[in-house]
Amino acid sequence: MPEFTDPTEQSLWRPMRLLQHAMDDDIGRLYTERGIEGLKPSFVMELLRLHARGPMTITELAASVERTHSALSQKVAAMRKAGLVTTTVGDDARSKKVVLTPKAEEIVGRLAAEWRATEAALADLEAEIPYPLSKVVVDIEKALARKRFHDRIAEKLEGDEAWR
Repeated sequence: MPEFTDPTEQSLWRPMRLLQHAMDDDIGRLYTERGIEGLKPSFVMELLRLHARGPMTITELAASVERTHSALSQKVAAMRKAGLVTTTVGDDARSKKVVLTPKAEEIVGRLAAEWRATEAALADLEAEIPYPLSKVVVDIEKALARKRFHDRIAEKLEGDEAWR
C-alpha cells in the first residue's frame, strides 16, 4: 500500500487566513481594552448595518452583507447570546426581525470609529507594500470571470486517479 501524504500540510492561502485571524485578534484586543465584552470583530459589519438601516429580517440582513441566510442565522444566534441583538416576529410570522439591544446601541459609535480606523490602517498598510491586497482581489476576480474556480479544480481532478 502506498504511503499517504497529508495534502493539508501544504496550503497557498493558509498564511492569508492566519494573517486575517491575527489582525482580527488585534481588533478584538482593542475591544477588550475598552471594556467591550462579548463582541467579535466578525459581528461589527452586521451591527453597523442594523444601526444604519434599522431592524431587518435575517434574509434582508444576509443580502445586505452578502452572506447566506444560514451563515447569518448562526451569526445572529451568536450575537443574541452575546446580548447584542434580539429577534422579534417579522411581518409574516415566519420571519424574524433582528434588532439591536441597548448594549449594542451604546457601543455602535465606537464600532463605527474602529471601522474607520481599521480601514485607514489598511490603506496605510497597502501603501507600504508593492502590490496591495485590494488589487490582488480585483485581479483574481477578473481571472475567475475568465474561468471559474470550479472549472479550474475540475480540470486538475480529471488526471487524478484518487478522484475517480
